[in-house]
Amino acid sequence: MTIDPRIQSSFDRQSMMATLGATLLETEDGHAVITAPILPGSRQQQGFAHAALTFAIGDSAAGYAALTLIPATQEVVTAEIKINLLAPAKGDRLIARGRVIKPGRRLIVVTSDVYAETDGTERHVACLTGTMIPVNL
Repeated sequence: MTIDPRIQSSFDRQSMMATLGATLLETEDGHAVITAPILPGSRQQQGFAHAALTFAIGDSAAGYAALTLIPATQEVVTAEIKINLLAPAKGDRLIARGRVIKPGRRLIVVTSDVYAETDGTERHVACLTGTMIPVNL
């Protein structure tokens, strides 16, 4: 699957995603997928992925889903986002699938589901809902 070069460029400028080893895997209108390995430096005390990793890629996946629907002269910023942690994030990597619930000129309502993957098996570990705001570059 191809990724819009504008969206890939935006993702590449996120030093946090680089620090986490995250990859923008795919984008299409209103959807984005980001993956990140569960590295030793992103684990909590019991060995699971830290909620901060789950939140970071979930927020970014939702934001890039929103970015697919706005003009090239704009970016998005998170106005608010909420996370529900559903299960321990135990596995080899996390996969965040973001999507737009309702696009708008001023507010874009988004959601993201995060899964922990081990040997190709996924377990739903978190869901996020939030609002993105388009901003002019």
